[in-house]
Amino acid sequence: MKDYLIKDISLSSIGKKKIEWAEAQMPVLLMIRERFSKEKPFKNLRISLCLHVTKETAVLARTLREGGATVYMCAANPLSTQDDVAAALVEDGVHVYAWRGMDLRSYYQAIGYVISFLPNITIDDGADVISTIHKFYYKIDSEDT
Repeated sequence: MKDYLIKDISLSSIGKKKIEWAEAQMPVLLMIRERFSKEKPFKNLRISLCLHVTKETAVLARTLREGGATVYMCAANPLSTQDDVAAALVEDGVHVYAWRGMDLRSYYQAIGYVISFLPNITIDDGADVISTIHKFYYKIDSEDT
């Protein structure tokens, strides 16, 4: 299984600047991140995110990772991914499976990737991961995770 699947990792420096700008606008989430960094409430947990991959959601992904989680992220929409942000997240240790302009097959393949890691927690903007789990992975239970 690939650690990530994005358009272009070389875009990461641009994405990092965008994420830093978004972080400056989100002081409360940064306070939470600081606490998570110390307490590690998500240590040894796998969290799947199915969200628009933007500078704003990147702040959340980085906060969860800082809290000890292994974070797997796919796009909530095949057209909403900011490719530079996706690249920056990969460099920050988030497993991203998204790029702007994904075809439908790639979109659902990315959803399959994040599910295949058997997440303990799922955050899903449009219920695509949740509905896919219920449709195809209904045998997953607490003993599998």
